[in-house]
Amino acid sequence: MALRAVVFDLDYTLAVVSRDRSTLLAEASDAVGVPAVSRETYGEAHQRAHAHETRGPIFSDLLDGGDGEALAEAYRNAIADSLTPIEGAESLITTLQDRYAVGLLTNGPVVAQRDKLRTLGWEGLFDAAVITGELEEGKPHPGAFEAILDALGVDPEEAVYVGDGVETDVAGATGIGMAVVQVLYPDGPGPDPRADAHVDRADLVSDLPDLVAQFD
Repeated sequence: MALRAVVFDLDYTLAVVSRDRSTLLAEASDAVGVPAVSRETYGEAHQRAHAHETRGPIFSDLLDGGDGEALAEAYRNAIADSLTPIEGAESLITTLQDRYAVGLLTNGPVVAQRDKLRTLGWEGLFDAAVITGELEEGKPHPGAFEAILDALGVDPEEAVYVGDGVETDVAGATGIGMAVVQVLYPDGPGPDPRADAHVDRADLVSDLPDLVAQFD
């Protein structure tokens, strides 16, 4: 089948934070006057739980009933203040849209991820954008990928997924039959052999159109 769609991950693929997330979380905890929650502890809890609207319930559990929603809001605002797109991201997306439908599939609660899109000015940039907080399951569950494919009106064999995560992105997308381009960067996940291609994030804008064309 001919390639009809390109689907992107958001965090660490198209957008990054300019400050360490552990520092942001520590500062958010201090700002709302709750015990510090480590990034590692939060990350493990986030993997176990599927957040829908906000991170609040996860933080409440970690704080033994403390004000999780206040911490979720403070952390969300801290991330927004530090969030930046990779250079040329918008032009990459619009270039690809000359030939393909371009979608976004990102893990996370609705409020946090939609806020990132507003912060970046990307609310209307993609042909379809799915936040897994809107779904019963997040990546790597097949239902998450099915949701964005349905929104774009394509079959798995007609789409390529672009993301950095080994299990969430590479395993999830290949498991449903999509081609995958894994995005690499310093201190990120190493190259996974299940990916069809790999690209350094620094070269994503310049190299991805030609990589994608190989699947066409």
